[in-house]
Amino acid sequence: MNFSFRNKRISGVLTVVPANERSFLEDMKNFNAPEARSLKLMEVMGYDKRRVVSEGVCISDLAVFGLQNLFSRSLLKPEDIDALILISQTPDYLVPPTTSVIQGRLGLKQDMLCLDINQACAGFVIGLIQSFMFLEQESIRKVVLLSGDVLSRKVSPKDRTIYPLVGDAIAITVVERDSGESSIEATVKMDGSRGNALSIPAGGMRLPCSPQTAVLEDVGDNNLRAKDHLFMDGSAIFNFVQTEVPPLINALCSRTGRDIYSGDYFLCHQPNRFMLQKLADKMKIPHAKMPNNVVERFGNSGGATIPMALTINVADHLKAGSARACLAGFGAGLTWAAMLLTLGPLSFCELIDYP
Repeated sequence: MNFSFRNKRISGVLTVVPANERSFLEDMKNFNAPEARSLKLMEVMGYDKRRVVSEGVCISDLAVFGLQNLFSRSLLKPEDIDALILISQTPDYLVPPTTSVIQGRLGLKQDMLCLDINQACAGFVIGLIQSFMFLEQESIRKVVLLSGDVLSRKVSPKDRTIYPLVGDAIAITVVERDSGESSIEATVKMDGSRGNALSIPAGGMRLPCSPQTAVLEDVGDNNLRAKDHLFMDGSAIFNFVQTEVPPLINALCSRTGRDIYSGDYFLCHQPNRFMLQKLADKMKIPHAKMPNNVVERFGNSGGATIPMALTINVADHLKAGSARACLAGFGAGLTWAAMLLTLGPLSFCELIDYP
């Protein structure tokens, strides 16, 4: 499905990560994994550090902290927020929506729209599409898009295939109208028939959490995981990304008449360095144009990794000027999405720690 927008822009990005840092090598010691094997994984996959929330910290806590930071520095006025969108698969509650929780905690105005969207690694692009659609309405002039997860709370500490890789974060992106002649093109695809490749089996109405779903099961190679925990078929996801994402981006560029090599940056979701390097090689894109250093510093935080890649790699460029970029996300659903747009100049573009 294709989307086109005019006169819309991203005006600022703030990413919030927990101050609590964990080491991949230290985590792997808990599994009695040979150090040589762990070092090889670090080298190939780009694992090293990750940030995880403390017990009891929810996605709304990160969001409120980040928004209060922007309010306190007059980078965003509370009364200017006309719509609040949260892209996350780790809400505070099943009911009420987490955006309503955030609105209430911050005392935001009632004349606004709050919306939760259940998406993960492609969620930032999907959230931008929804934000731009909101801005088509005369009554909406500024949208705050929140994207991120606290998935470390939903992984098994006895599953070394996932536990040492997951990080927590949220990105706060301000989206508003543009007085210039900006043009934005996007495309999205979904395939629910493959959705089981990335899932948390228990916790919804189909299979509510219970003492039975919390029982750890041997899933092979001395890894233990319950139905309450995140499951990922790594091989299936890798093949999905290598097979589906390049033609999606190529088709988007062809439809818009743009040369795929003319963009300044390819800011993609970051599961690990190896996957992005292989993706860049397949698309014949220089590695320098596709940053892949988020996971080694912060872990895989799902929908927050694209704006994190932006804030830690190209912030100075985008605060001073502009750049043509391709954003691409892929993951749970299965869902894959891409967007072509001009980024910058931004009024703020930075990363802060949640204490």
